[in-house]
Amino acid sequence: MIKENQRLLNIIHLIIDALIIILSFMLAYFLRFDINNSPLILLEIIELPRGNFLSFDEYMNMLVFLVPFYIVAYYMFNLYNPKRTNSRRGELWSLIKANALGIVYCTAVLYFMNNTYYARLFLAIFSISNIIFDFLFRHIVSRCLRIMRRSGKNLKHVLLVGYGRAAEGYIDRLLAHPDWGYYIHGILDDSTIAGTSYKGIKIIGALSDLETLLSENEYDEIVITLNIHEYEKLECIVVAAEKSGVHTKFVPDYNHIIPTIPYTEDLDGLPVIHVRKVPLNGPVNRILKRCFDIIGSICCIIIFSVPMLIVAALVKFTSKGPLIFKQQRVGLHNKEFNMYKFRSMCVQNDADEKKAWTTANDPRVTPVGRFIRSTSLDELPQFFNVLKGDMSLVGPRPERPYYVDKFKEQIPRYMIKHQVRPGITGWAQVNGFRGNTSIKLRIECDIYYIENWTLSFDIKILFLTLFKGFINKNAY
Repeated sequence: MIKENQRLLNIIHLIIDALIIILSFMLAYFLRFDINNSPLILLEIIELPRGNFLSFDEYMNMLVFLVPFYIVAYYMFNLYNPKRTNSRRGELWSLIKANALGIVYCTAVLYFMNNTYYARLFLAIFSISNIIFDFLFRHIVSRCLRIMRRSGKNLKHVLLVGYGRAAEGYIDRLLAHPDWGYYIHGILDDSTIAGTSYKGIKIIGALSDLETLLSENEYDEIVITLNIHEYEKLECIVVAAEKSGVHTKFVPDYNHIIPTIPYTEDLDGLPVIHVRKVPLNGPVNRILKRCFDIIGSICCIIIFSVPMLIVAALVKFTSKGPLIFKQQRVGLHNKEFNMYKFRSMCVQNDADEKKAWTTANDPRVTPVGRFIRSTSLDELPQFFNVLKGDMSLVGPRPERPYYVDKFKEQIPRYMIKHQVRPGITGWAQVNGFRGNTSIKLRIECDIYYIENWTLSFDIKILFLTLFKGFINKNAY
């Protein structure tokens, strides 16, 4: 039933998408060329003589080429995929990409037709209105479907095969999102007693009962959630599920080891999964980030030159000791480097400093030091670390060698953070994991950043740092 509903929904989507394209085209013509009524007729900087403009019918002829292309573009950008777990932001981004491609196509067709009388402002109005109307339509459809699913309609009926961490994680997520519309009929497992339940989902039989249940019930999906120790049964389960024609999914019990979106390669027909995908291992990304760091650090040094001079004077005249505090930290590829800070504590011997963790109301912190630590002004000299290449503007925060040796034995995957340059700020810091907070959660944020790095992600973190990263209750 779900498959038929999805096909019907896709057909309706396709028809309405075509109508929205046509209506957006007509609206763009009205706004651009209706001299008596359009508020935008004066916005075109360069006007062609009125006699050179094409007629309404000539503009509408363009739709013969445009509508099919847009439908194909929407399909290419997965806009007709099931919407149960789609994010609105992702859907909007796909719409923008599809419409940008449509404008490029439209311009190319006009060029090859040797037709130069289509107004640029017209194409811009058409594209913007088409994105807005189509997104509103999809948002309304999505909201209606979510309301239906919450009320128990349009459900996808699921049977889980195997019980363990993967099954519990899958159940947790479906129960947290009833608007996705999944109904779990039960779990099959060999190592758990029938009748045992997890959050109301019961074990209803053994793995050997799969074929019988498939023949007696109409499930929309079989989800294989085997414990990693039972993977020798995987092939038989897939064969049984596919024999019944039911759509089959596999939730791996090693998602804590590999990334959410793993990087795979085809080795002459043999799939190879990379345990860790690090975008910054690529030469292009590495060069792009380094250029961004150099330009950004130079700009920041210029912008913060006056605050740095003020802080330097306050540190120098209020306590004895060096102006700049150099501390050994572990950076890229586990190499140690000297990280610079404005000194915020009284001078202490190296042995105590290496092992001491700063705490609230720490007596070693000077009055000026307490202020510059709470506002992160003590970190400003690290822009010179970035310029030198020891650090990056954005990345996992570097730690002292003593704590690296300690944490790598206690925290799984701790050393992954050293596959990229450490940063002045990072994803963990803007999420509040700074100072005396959970090291485990901090590392999870660092790994997420490492696996999902993009230049736009760096810019987002820098932007969030302005509002969340400078002042923090855990920075003392």
